[in-house]
Amino acid sequence: MKVCVIGGTGHIGRFLTPGLVRDGHEVTLITKGETKQTAAPEWAQVKSVQATYERGDAFRELMGELDIDVLIDILGNDVPTLYDNAKHRIEHIILCGSVWMFGSARSAPTPDDTQTPCPFEGYDTRYDQMQETRDRAKADGIAFSAIMPPNICGPGKIPLDLLGGRGLEVHKSHQRGEPVPLPEGCNTLVGPCDAEDIAAAFRLVVQNREQADGEIFNVGSAYALTAPELVGAFSQIYGVNIPIDWVTYQKYTTEILPEVGANFHFLSHMCPDITKLRTRVGYEPVQTPESTLERAVKWMFDEGLLS
Repeated sequence: MKVCVIGGTGHIGRFLTPGLVRDGHEVTLITKGETKQTAAPEWAQVKSVQATYERGDAFRELMGELDIDVLIDILGNDVPTLYDNAKHRIEHIILCGSVWMFGSARSAPTPDDTQTPCPFEGYDTRYDQMQETRDRAKADGIAFSAIMPPNICGPGKIPLDLLGGRGLEVHKSHQRGEPVPLPEGCNTLVGPCDAEDIAAAFRLVVQNREQADGEIFNVGSAYALTAPELVGAFSQIYGVNIPIDWVTYQKYTTEILPEVGANFHFLSHMCPDITKLRTRVGYEPVQTPESTLERAVKWMFDEGLLS
């Protein structure tokens, strides 16, 4: 098949794009050209079109020039306009979202469906657009699928740190064994998932269009870690003891991590139920939360970010 990927050189794309080539697809990327490609030989077979994906109709002319069967949009900057400009020349559209779009989990593992109102405006808007696009695609006879990752990890990007961000200086403090705060009694599940496993999910959805049509799929690792287990995993990876500084919930949310984008990692379970992705398209994660964190930290050392 002829597959076009938007965001095909990013964290997921660096694994997805070569994988699609290995699967026998003709791959075209729409990219700003700012991210370096990996050393995989498959990149030589990939066609790149340089363009900026912003809100508005900038893609109209570009889409008119592309001969594609499947459109994968990892970035999701303006899905309605993208769909309008691509619907007459595609058979399958695949979007990338986030389990954060479902809001705070009501149960764990968490199903791939709305739980509570999403507290993040950007994600909330994208989720509405995703659902609208699913309805439009069904009416137009176009296959639709979406992949919803939890915290994306693995080589290629600084992993989640224990303060809810991706800060290099915070990781250096972990490397030194400095204490990290957690709210008293915190046993929240945190689910790092390797970008390579997420890329594998996209590839399976491409290969199994009929089984994936109309579906929004969770993707993730086989299990999640509690927040204290996450601290323990980093302790083992860095070879130090990282003590936990237990604080009150009020102090944690008002003084230490007042931003919801940071504290949400440790206040709402992030353990997606991947049953549907397994049964429909045969997904099975290769990396565990611990191994993907280790791969990410190794990448930081290899890149000279840590020493």
